[in-house]
Amino acid sequence: MEWLGLQFVTELPQSGQVILDCTHNPLLVLVAYLVACAASFATLDMAERVGHAEDPGSQRVWRWIGATCLAGGIWAMHFIAMLAFQAPLEIHYELATTLFSLVIALLASWLAMHTLSVPQPSLMQYLKTAIVIGLGIAGMHYVGMAAMHSVATAYYQPLLFCLSIVIAIGASFAALWVAGYLREGSGRFHQLLKYTAAVILGAGIISMHFTGMAALHLVVPEGAVPPLSGETNYLQLGLTVALIILLILGSAISAALADKKLQNKEQDLRRVNALLGQLDQARMSLQQVANYDALTNLINRRGFNQIFAEKLSQKTSEGGMLAVMFLDIDHFKRINDSLGHDAGDALLKVIANHIKGSVRSHEDVVARFGGDEFCILISLREREEARNMAQRIMLKMKEPIELAGRRMVMTTSIGISLFPDDGTTCEELLKHADLALYQSKGAGRNGLHFFSANMKTRASLELQLEEELRQALREENGLTLYYQPIFELKTGRVTKLEALIRWQHPVHGLLAPDRFIAIAETNGLIAELDNWVLRRACTDLGELTRHGCNDLKIAWNCSPLNLAREELADEIESALRSAGVAPERLELEVTENALMGNIANTLVLLRQIRALGVSLSIDDFGTGYSSLAYLKRLPLNTLKIDRSFILDIPTATADMEIVQAIIVMAHTLHLQVVTEGVESLEQYEFLERSGCDFIQGYLLSRPVPLDELRPVLEEINQRKHSHAVNPLSLARGTFVPVSLDPSAKSPAPHAGASIVRPIR
Repeated sequence: MEWLGLQFVTELPQSGQVILDCTHNPLLVLVAYLVACAASFATLDMAERVGHAEDPGSQRVWRWIGATCLAGGIWAMHFIAMLAFQAPLEIHYELATTLFSLVIALLASWLAMHTLSVPQPSLMQYLKTAIVIGLGIAGMHYVGMAAMHSVATAYYQPLLFCLSIVIAIGASFAALWVAGYLREGSGRFHQLLKYTAAVILGAGIISMHFTGMAALHLVVPEGAVPPLSGETNYLQLGLTVALIILLILGSAISAALADKKLQNKEQDLRRVNALLGQLDQARMSLQQVANYDALTNLINRRGFNQIFAEKLSQKTSEGGMLAVMFLDIDHFKRINDSLGHDAGDALLKVIANHIKGSVRSHEDVVARFGGDEFCILISLREREEARNMAQRIMLKMKEPIELAGRRMVMTTSIGISLFPDDGTTCEELLKHADLALYQSKGAGRNGLHFFSANMKTRASLELQLEEELRQALREENGLTLYYQPIFELKTGRVTKLEALIRWQHPVHGLLAPDRFIAIAETNGLIAELDNWVLRRACTDLGELTRHGCNDLKIAWNCSPLNLAREELADEIESALRSAGVAPERLELEVTENALMGNIANTLVLLRQIRALGVSLSIDDFGTGYSSLAYLKRLPLNTLKIDRSFILDIPTATADMEIVQAIIVMAHTLHLQVVTEGVESLEQYEFLERSGCDFIQGYLLSRPVPLDELRPVLEEINQRKHSHAVNPLSLARGTFVPVSLDPSAKSPAPHAGASIVRPIR
């Protein structure tokens, strides 16, 4: 079989022929192998660029560059290897046939790169393409061999010839599979795999060539002398071709590396842009979270302060007025406590919509500061605009709200401060609006108040008093107890004393409890203050005992806030034990409103105190709940009628009937009755006729300090016993008020009547 002048599958002649002994230049063989490796590496790199290129045009460019590198590398390897072939005769190569072999290599390489452009080719696709490419490479090789001309005849061994084709197909399949596998990945290990694959693929490609060359036999007739080759420098030509193709391959690899870096930078830039977009969205989200209330979508305190500062700066430079309005929902805590926080949140949303619907949408700023507290900032021309808006909001708030199956009406308290009249800074105006709100809530809620200078003065005074009260408690300096006698009508003697705290202030003089008890309750000092009164009262009772007052009891007023403390019973026991006073000589006075605040827990605490032996008295009876159902459950000993029922006796018939009814009811419940605020003989006579057990008031004595107490007690007890014949004689002059202030129409305030619950 003969093709292109080559003898295939033909037996060598048996006689008359000479087989030439041919060799190869080892250096050129090594150069050919290096070119094959470089071509393999360039092809893998180009295949990777094709896989990573996003633009179809870029994919086509890299596909052609890869095909050119593979074809040029294989063809150059073949050409250099042929130059390494050394035979003892003159050999020359036909240019046209040689170039045709290059075209075959280029077509096979393009097919290889086209297959690698498929995103995920199957194994069968790899195999089919490898067969075509292997045949193409083998065709390129043997067409190149056909370009070799000499006097000798070329014969090929069939087995090695077929083996060379199989090696070409196997090398092609390996190249395709490795290129597809290495198309994805990065890092040093990936690069090392690519180098290793290039070395192996180069070995496969050059193995195909030299297997084909091993199949070649050059035969000349016996006796013929083949012309010897001239002085052709094949080594120089081979090295030149190798240098050129390596420069081309290096340039392609460098271009691929540069494109890879550029693409990585573009990807990094896209990632950075995407990250910047995400950061921008996150910033906007954070700004939304930072400046807006998540529940009502109103501006929060932080966002409000920013807008407030801008508007304040604008009004300062351009002139004009601003109003800051603080709103607080009245009794909102009861909604959370009774219906739950979810219902409270739903109510806040409705209220927020009510407020937004009452203001001017574009000019006014509505914010939620937290809880049930809202703030509005409005621009105005005159003061009455703020009042009108506040009234609109209050009217809107009175619209019934359907919530949790209930129909309810809420009210609001509003405090207003104005710029520039009430302040020129954000802090001042907000603080002054808060003080005005405090005034609104103190005035009974569901109202509005503008800030006034006396509010600030009062707030400053309260702050100063708070600091000085802390110091007075810490140093036990300035606080003292006054005692007011409680007269027992049955025995005609003073058997009880009510302990009343006073504060000898270095500037304001002697302060009654109504000046500082509320401050103590608001600022967490009441427990310490009550405990001081308890211990001092027990100590004074011990002192009175040592002077012969063995039967006296002391009534001690307890703040409503202290009834929520489980430690109260232990503190009472400790104070009695320290002073060496029997528990039966101490009476705890609490207001009925305090008792009913949390009846379950209060009942447990009162029973603990009662178990110690301490008596219990309900103070200011008739001014709060006055519930008989609760009275019979409480472990009480004494009921004290509020002085408001005594003031107009004997002229007020209704008050007299109420007092008589209370006395009868208390005796039915086995309770003793104390009436406070007794100032006249007529009141005394009425109470004695009505069966009252004890009286207390200016008719007997004003509250006095401990060092003045014993003479007062002796005078009261002596007067009674000196006129014990007829109670009417008492009314004719026996009981003359001791040290009574003629200008005073009501008794000095005492702790039981002075405890003021904090408004906020």
